Amino acid sequence: MFRILLAVFLLTSITYMSYVEACPRCGNVEIPYPLSTRDGCGDSRYKIYCNNDVLEFMSAEGFYYRILSINPFASRLVLSPPLIQSHSCSSSDLGIGGIRLDDGSPFNISTRNTVMLFNCSANILLSPLNCSSNSFCRKFEALDVGSGCKDTLCCHYLKDSSMNSHKIRVRFGGCTAYTSVIDVRPNDPAEAWNYGIELQWEAPHL
Repeated sequence: MFRILLAVFLLTSITYMSYVEACPRCGNVEIPYPLSTRDGCGDSRYKIYCNNDVLEFMSAEGFYYRILSINPFASRLVLSPPLIQSHSCSSSDLGIGGIRLDDGSPFNISTRNTVMLFNCSANILLSPLNCSSNSFCRKFEALDVGSGCKDTLCCHYLKDSSMNSHKIRVRFGGCTAYTSVIDVRPNDPAEAWNYGIELQWEAPHL
């Protein structure tokens, strides 16, 4: 009986998918189902944007983040972290409080992200984040790209399942800048880090 039910489910899924139109390329990038760049293709709940042949993801506040890559087999995509202003150590999305996804969104921030926060107030030391001298953020500061945040109070944390999976917060009076690397290990050289904010999406309901 189980095999029969499984066969029926797979047949239904394949039949359903055959009637769904995938969206056309954006530039030279394939758009896998269920991602949708326009009406009439993909699943509208999985909205992304193709602006001048550049794929982008829009946050709940309307801020656009460039999509660096898509892995349809793992149901994941990677966003470019916001730029950090070198003269002020502030992220370009500071004014809207960092990245936030809609609570009802099928996307969430994956647990493979290690987030680094910079230019933080002393209150951050009351948190369980790693703000020590061996924090990943100190390696980032040593790079040219992170030089604008050098010697600020900084910390890092792994975006694990116990945390809110729909936002990375920055604010005035807290931490004013952040970046994220994916699947980093303690001994990885900073020059080899994979920068990005990885999102994963839930399977669409048939």
